[in-house]
Amino acid sequence: MENLLTWDLKLFFYINGKWNNGFLDFLLPWLREPYLWAPLYLFLAIFVIYNFGWRGFFWIVLFIVTFAITDQASMFFKDAVARLRPCRDPLIAPYVRVLVNYCPQSGSFTSSHAANHFGLAMFSFITLRPRIGKWAWLFFLWAAVICYSQVYVGVHYPLDVVGGALLGMLAGLLSGGFFQRRIRLELDKTT
Repeated sequence: MENLLTWDLKLFFYINGKWNNGFLDFLLPWLREPYLWAPLYLFLAIFVIYNFGWRGFFWIVLFIVTFAITDQASMFFKDAVARLRPCRDPLIAPYVRVLVNYCPQSGSFTSSHAANHFGLAMFSFITLRPRIGKWAWLFFLWAAVICYSQVYVGVHYPLDVVGGALLGMLAGLLSGGFFQRRIRLELDKTT
């Protein structure tokens, strides 16, 4: 376990300290903001309702439920593990580049951003892939960029986002699988 945590710290300092440039310093803090992605969520809601009628409403409900599950599960792990964020750890905080206006008080493991976005990515991938094909893989790219941003800006370690991503993918797999077994998106015959 000690070797894993050492590797985690080294990778953190590469991402946060060595692999940086002015463009990423500007872009990545912005990309991790939830309001930036609101148009994507709105587009997905309109897309599923327009194309799939009443099934689209159930898709939206399960999308929101997936978010709630990942958020609550992540908070449980944060409280149980109680790992300090890199920007809060008194031993390393002076060496951390914090590129956001705040360092949250909550624990670091697991990253809620990672859990939420990978949960939504997995749910969307499972439910929309039959309709949008290979483009569905972009959901995972979207989630990965947000996870990388969390480390880059100094608020999470790499293992925090990996743990959050795994937690999110499990939740998305379960909710997406449930949706596919019970409802499944089909073209609405009434439209």
